[in-house]
Amino acid sequence: MYGCETWSRTLREERRLKFFENRVSRRFGPKRDEVKREWKKVHNDELNDLYSSPCVVRVINSRIMRWTGHVARIGVRREVYRVLVGKPERKRPLGRPRRRWEDNIKMDLQEVGSWLRIGTSGRQL
Repeated sequence: MYGCETWSRTLREERRLKFFENRVSRRFGPKRDEVKREWKKVHNDELNDLYSSPCVVRVINSRIMRWTGHVARIGVRREVYRVLVGKPERKRPLGRPRRRWEDNIKMDLQEVGSWLRIGTSGRQL
């Protein structure tokens, strides 16, 4: 996950990361039920309950949000800040626009905002 703060993720990449995480969890998780002595089919929900580690996509999102806040606090003269707020001078190619890093940040902020509106009791504040 080195440098994941600058990744421009697509939904396909997020699905592949989740798939890889579940595959690794299944490989090193329990394979047999010791009581019944049968092979055990482990579902994704059971894997998530078994391992308390956070989802890879959420970890990447939190790192991106932390790095974005850091860059937003940097002075205007720094190159990283110019890259964050700058606009390219050339035209974008024809067809569907690619998902940009900025688009991912906006979607993540909306998701975090919806998390903050929902209290611990599950109702909106």
